[in-house]
This record gives sequence, C-alpha cells and structure tokens, in this order.
Amino acid sequence: MNSEKNRSVPNGLRKWFMVHFAADMLFAIPMFFIPIRFFTFLGWRTVDPIATRMVAAALFGIGIESLLSRNASRDSFKTMLSLKIIWSSAAVIGLTMGLISGLFSIVPVGITLLMVFVLFNILWTYWFLRIR
Repeated sequence: MNSEKNRSVPNGLRKWFMVHFAADMLFAIPMFFIPIRFFTFLGWRTVDPIATRMVAAALFGIGIESLLSRNASRDSFKTMLSLKIIWSSAAVIGLTMGLISGLFSIVPVGITLLMVFVLFNILWTYWFLRIR
C-alpha cells in the first residue's frame, strides 16, 4: 500500500525536492557559519548575524526535510508544498520590499534573489495543483 502512495508522487517532483535541498544548503551553510562575510559579498548594507542564522535555521529545516521526505506519501508532499509556497511567497514580498526601499547596495543581486523565489513559488504552486 505504501508503494501505491509513493507512485502517485511524480518522480519529477521528487527530483525538485532534491534540487531544493541542495539550494537550501548552498545558502544555509554560509549564512549560518559566516553570515557577515557572506552577505557583505552579496551586497547587503547591514547584516544582523543572529537574524541571519535564524533564517539559515529555517533553510536547514526546509531543505533537510525535503531530503528526508523525498520518498514520502502524496499527503506528505502536499504538506511540504504548502510550506514551500508560504515560505517563497513571504520571501517574494520581503525581497520586493527590500528592493523598493533601496536596501540592496547591489541591485542585481536583489533582483536575482527575488527571481529565484518567484520561480520556486511558481514551481511549488504548479506541483501542488498537479498532485492535488
């Protein structure tokens, strides 16, 4: 019965969960261990290492859960997709506010980060609707 549930989750979605795990770790590790150096490199004008490490903790949680749940049931995927949609939507709003407020000293970095979250939001919404 468990294999029947797993088959209802497309392999493409499982692969995207692995991509998302890798992307989260790519950002979470430097954010957690070298937050000021990492964000200064990206053009942040002000870096709060405590807040940055809290965001890194969220990325660790979401990313590692993507890895752990890659073989989960369809219902588990729907729950994780909901979380990813909420997270990416909030990030899109926050990054947009940052760009409008002029908080990025390197505007193309801000636009790139915004586009990454927009694209992930579209991707997660697509998969959520597809497996619904």
